[in-house]
Amino acid sequence: MEEKTKRTVVIPGEVLAKGEDYLPGEGTEKIGKEIIAIKYGLSEEANKLVKVIPLSGVYQPRKGNIIIGKVENITFYGWAIDIDSAEGAFLPLQEIPGYVDKDGLREIFDIGEMVVAKILDVNGRGIDLTTKSRGLGRIDEGLIVKVNSSKVPRIIGKEGSMISLIKEGSGCEVTVGQNGLIWIKGDKVEDELLAKGAINFITEKSFSSGLTGEVEEWFKKEKGGNK
Repeated sequence: MEEKTKRTVVIPGEVLAKGEDYLPGEGTEKIGKEIIAIKYGLSEEANKLVKVIPLSGVYQPRKGNIIIGKVENITFYGWAIDIDSAEGAFLPLQEIPGYVDKDGLREIFDIGEMVVAKILDVNGRGIDLTTKSRGLGRIDEGLIVKVNSSKVPRIIGKEGSMISLIKEGSGCEVTVGQNGLIWIKGDKVEDELLAKGAINFITEKSFSSGLTGEVEEWFKKEKGGNK
């Protein structure tokens, strides 16, 4: 059963907890014995870990994140990818699996195409990407859904529970980019739209406790109505 957690709207500088027992999580810092909010959002405390969930915000790239982006430009050395962040991202030629002819870069990824990639590094020059892992590469079918990147943890769920529920309920493959772009691939358009509907439902209800049960009921209702 999903743990019910009380969430309240907080502003930067607000004291969220006092005492040595509490640990500062994302969106907070500890000053003396007090844990202070450093972001505007919803405070949450679980197992003495205090954090602030941002209500909105721009995606902040991190090494190891799976992202979905659009090819913006092609250079002699690789591809410039828009990943909906403040910094530019680049997919170097050497981070493509297999041999690539430098005259055939457009055959791998052309301008305007969508790509699933992993962040290899975040540095002063920008963001370096790779597609050298299973499940990464060009997107050539299915649907892409855009959500606020702050909603991604809720869509994935605790230990992947929510995304598993979406996959099982819709029968689709679902790849969640940490930057808020989600790729849905199913056997039928109806299945893809069902998964998209579930994602939209979760984003609208993302601050509800007991959301897993609500999503299960949503799937039952949707499938019942489509028979």
